[in-house]
Amino acid sequence: MASSTSAAAAAAVSLSLRLRSPYLNPIKFSQFGFSCSKSLQLVLPCLALDASVTSVSTKGEMEKENKLWGGRFEEGVHESVERFTESVSFEAEELWVHDIRGSIAHANMLAAQGLITEGDRDLIIEGLSKIKIKIETGEFVWRKDREDVHMNIEAALIDMIGEPAKKLHTARSRNDQVVTDIRLWCRDAIDRILIRIKQLQAQLVLLALRNDGLIVPGYTHLQRAQPVLLQHLLLSYVEQLERDAGRLINCQERLNFSPLGACALAGTGHPIDRLMTSQELAFTAPLRNSIDAVSDRDFLLELLSANSITAVHLSRIGEEWVLWASEEFGFIIPSDSVSTGSSIMPQKKNPDPMELVRGKSARVIGDLISLLVLCKGLPSAYNRDLQEDKEPLFDSVKAIIGMLEVTSVFAANITFNGERIRSSLPAGYLDATTLADYLVKKGMPFRTSHEVVGRAVALCIAKKCQLSDLSLDDLRGINSIFEKDVYDFLGVENAVNKFTSYGSTGSGEVQKQLQFWCSKLDITSAE
Repeated sequence: MASSTSAAAAAAVSLSLRLRSPYLNPIKFSQFGFSCSKSLQLVLPCLALDASVTSVSTKGEMEKENKLWGGRFEEGVHESVERFTESVSFEAEELWVHDIRGSIAHANMLAAQGLITEGDRDLIIEGLSKIKIKIETGEFVWRKDREDVHMNIEAALIDMIGEPAKKLHTARSRNDQVVTDIRLWCRDAIDRILIRIKQLQAQLVLLALRNDGLIVPGYTHLQRAQPVLLQHLLLSYVEQLERDAGRLINCQERLNFSPLGACALAGTGHPIDRLMTSQELAFTAPLRNSIDAVSDRDFLLELLSANSITAVHLSRIGEEWVLWASEEFGFIIPSDSVSTGSSIMPQKKNPDPMELVRGKSARVIGDLISLLVLCKGLPSAYNRDLQEDKEPLFDSVKAIIGMLEVTSVFAANITFNGERIRSSLPAGYLDATTLADYLVKKGMPFRTSHEVVGRAVALCIAKKCQLSDLSLDDLRGINSIFEKDVYDFLGVENAVNKFTSYGSTGSGEVQKQLQFWCSKLDITSAE
């Protein structure tokens, strides 16, 4: 008997955990073949269930308000379904301004086409303007039983002005309405991201200007490779960001077409003017195909893809700066304003912002993957699955803006430790490739010069010295081609000065790059 009670209690505990989900129906213990004793109820008060609750518990909601689409329905929506399907909780703050703007454009077009009177149009626009003010002042009440941002605003408009508001949805579906809102939102979001990209580019150029002539080790495979100017490295980030901006601009150009008037999927028989609404909303033109207009989310995939590539670039900067701020490198000194400490280790000073930039890149990439998987199996035209496009979209944009902003702040608040960097330069034979180029200038085939310099490096390792420390006799012992002018090619300063090709790390070329970016970004000084 004790064993049976114990099993029942265990099953009840398991059930109680499951019942905490707001999406599950109330379940009676009796259907599992046991009853809940009074003592068990005392131990597990969370299991006390109201026997009067039935499988449909939306009567109260039905008495509050019928759905705007509810004409053919005899039963109300179950409260669990209502909770599960509403989107107003995560989209209202982002989309309301665009929804009102689209509705005003639609009302103007309906009046121009004689589908509503000018008087009704004026009442609709006046009402929408009042709703806009209520939202801005926090007086507007968003209702989950009205499902989404569109129904909340339309229902509030009906409450406010009555019958004229019911004409607003003429020749419009939520299918074309929502994607119009999202395109408008994305267009503005791209502008916000582009501003942050330019700000970060400017901070990187300023950082380069403040570190004129500083040579750092260049790495490949995270191994010492060749000496480069720090300015050259910083400008490489600027170039990456410029491509990121270009992708966003291209995306913005492609998304700037109007789906409004495509209705559910087939268009309408009303004499609407899609060109008029397109122009009023500053779109390039209406989308040609109404089915494609309501179902297309390519522009979201493009935007989130562009964000993901930007996130990867920022993550790579973060990785490099986190490494360079470590004691092992010591190349970067972040200011206290962009560092955090440890709860247990008093000496710690962590470059946390860039660690989080590196970490949040995973989130942005995940948003893209979520949307790709969402779209991959959908049939033509609109499907409710597409409601799930918004949270990854909003999250991706919020994350990438935050990443760009904090990277800009971090760049403005770091110092490069020139003394530490210069003391590290002798290690790694950074001038070896320049020595090989010297031999090529003497007429030696590059592959042969590669082998000769490799032997010189081996000699340095054996003698525990640098290439510039080898005597001319040492070098001639390897190959007689060496002459006294070889020392003009050895050492990191000489090596950097020998780079002259377009876009290289040579001082002259880097100055050209700096001049280009200062002009493009309107930077006049390092301050």
